[in-house]
Amino acid sequence: MTIMVRGLSAERSGRTILYPTDLDIKPGERVGLVGASGSGKSTLGHMLIDTLLAQGHSVAHVPQSPDEALDPLRSMRFHWQEAEQALRLPADTDRRMALFEALRIEGGDLSKRPWGWSRGMQQRFVIAMALLGTPDLLVMDEPTSALDPVVAAQMMALLDDYLAGGSTALMLITHDLGLAARRVSRLMVMDAGRVVEDAPSERLLTAPQTQAAQSLCAHRNWMKLPC
Repeated sequence: MTIMVRGLSAERSGRTILYPTDLDIKPGERVGLVGASGSGKSTLGHMLIDTLLAQGHSVAHVPQSPDEALDPLRSMRFHWQEAEQALRLPADTDRRMALFEALRIEGGDLSKRPWGWSRGMQQRFVIAMALLGTPDLLVMDEPTSALDPVVAAQMMALLDDYLAGGSTALMLITHDLGLAARRVSRLMVMDAGRVVEDAPSERLLTAPQTQAAQSLCAHRNWMKLPC
């Protein structure tokens, strides 16, 4: 079922930071939300998550850094069990191993705390938790910002493989056009709290129509990035 929201908006201290926005996301679609810092990308993502949850959709969020999702004083096993309980899912070793193998973290010691795992493994663990309930939409907000480019590229490739053919849609929020260009089929450009352009990735990259999109595409060094 297509995800549809209408009139998403937000204000802060009496100032509009997100103007009314409509969104349609098809099952399994890969959407990139790009724009300069402060353009309203994360605000739109958070408003979308809150609205969809209120509508009864299953939505999962992957933050910029695993530090935002993992308690350094708790074991990785504790985090996984908490995620299962939050989703009211019975413990299932086979399900966990399937996700861990897909994201290449099957060798991780669940008895350790987060700092006992590498940063890349921590972030893939967070993604595994997000995928645990097979959400309608996975929202990833700058998910590679805490990783080096090679590790980031590997992580996104593994996620692509896992999502392929499934119904979970992806919204990738990033200022990194190189990351988005290689991972999504549709790009939305934000500027000053508005979505100013929404087009298939190839068309937007080759013929951007707005000043904001043209400015992003003008920095051609993004094409050299491995992500």
